[in-house]
Amino acid sequence: MKDAIGVAGCGRMGAGMLANLRRAGHDARGFDVRKVDGAGTDIDSFCDGLTTLISVVRDTAETDALLLADQAVVRRATDLKTVVISSTLPPSYVIGLRDRIPAHIALIDAPMSGAQVKADAGTLTFMTGGNTAPIMPLLQAMGEEIYNMGDYGAGMTAKVLNNLLAASNTAMTRLVLDWADAAGVAEDKLLNLINSASGQNWLASGFDSIEFARDGYAADNTIGILVKDVEAALDLAGGKDATLPKAVQTTIRNLKPRNKPKDGS
Repeated sequence: MKDAIGVAGCGRMGAGMLANLRRAGHDARGFDVRKVDGAGTDIDSFCDGLTTLISVVRDTAETDALLLADQAVVRRATDLKTVVISSTLPPSYVIGLRDRIPAHIALIDAPMSGAQVKADAGTLTFMTGGNTAPIMPLLQAMGEEIYNMGDYGAGMTAKVLNNLLAASNTAMTRLVLDWADAAGVAEDKLLNLINSASGQNWLASGFDSIEFARDGYAADNTIGILVKDVEAALDLAGGKDATLPKAVQTTIRNLKPRNKPKDGS
């Protein structure tokens, strides 16, 4: 009998992850509190026979609701063996889950990077913490690169640090494009240069394929998630100077939509 795999949070990332699990032949089902294609809203049906849960919900409040409160998957899914945390959350929160989840349920942190385009293509990059051997076929169905960073919690630590750099690149790339507009330098020409010069970065190199590259800030879009992810990275700051990350967070929060230039501009 195949393990029953559940993906909770079937939005921009979770929908593609679920589709690729199914494409690879896994018995995979989806759950979302909203009505979305390919996923159900009935938590009891979702939990029936569920053995592995992959959580891709937005934040700590939604994770608490999923696991322990509103949906209470940990209680409802009596066959549950493994919970995989793929949301981007503060590392201290993730580590603290170990004391809140029954000991017989394995916890693995496996956040991912790559945006919707790679979630849809099954080419995500996963950074993991804990014993990933039991879920490796699932990760390989959804991703192309898998980096084990150490014990449980280490994957999330690596992810929030990676996303802090991604947020920094987003903030600065958008700023230099705005300055280029004002100086009369064409966007496509500057992006082509950046891609092969010392300013190269992930956002600039994928500007026309990354779905949120031109978005302004909204609480419920990917730019808003980046603001949340910087906050998760600040969990690691301790007493260190966090002036620069906070400035990046403010810049991201103040982003306005960027229109695509007309052909020939």
